[in-house]
Amino acid sequence: MKKISFQIIDWNGLTKTINQGHTGKSISQTIEYPGLRIRIVEYSAGYLADHWCQKGHIVYCIKGEVINEQENGDQFILKQGMSYIVTDDMSSHRSRTENKVKLLIVDGDFLKSD
Repeated sequence: MKKISFQIIDWNGLTKTINQGHTGKSISQTIEYPGLRIRIVEYSAGYLADHWCQKGHIVYCIKGEVINEQENGDQFILKQGMSYIVTDDMSSHRSRTENKVKLLIVDGDFLKSD
């Protein structure tokens, strides 16, 4: 990963990208550096991801709560003020919501499983 000099990110000025889930939608704002991606993601009420994800993430719940479903059937609820972390290829997971949620998600090369 390259070094990043000090900078301020004004999330209010970043472009929003809308993606449809299996149900509902996600709205994301993304900053990318070599080997690092930082996003603010909002899921609508009734959102269900359209795929199982094996990517590693550090996720912080800013507002609301999200249900993290594991492909093996386990479920974990991430509430406001909580985080989860997982390395690439260590989980097959997807997000589901009952109400709106806002997350900070960080992922990148440092989470690769080697």
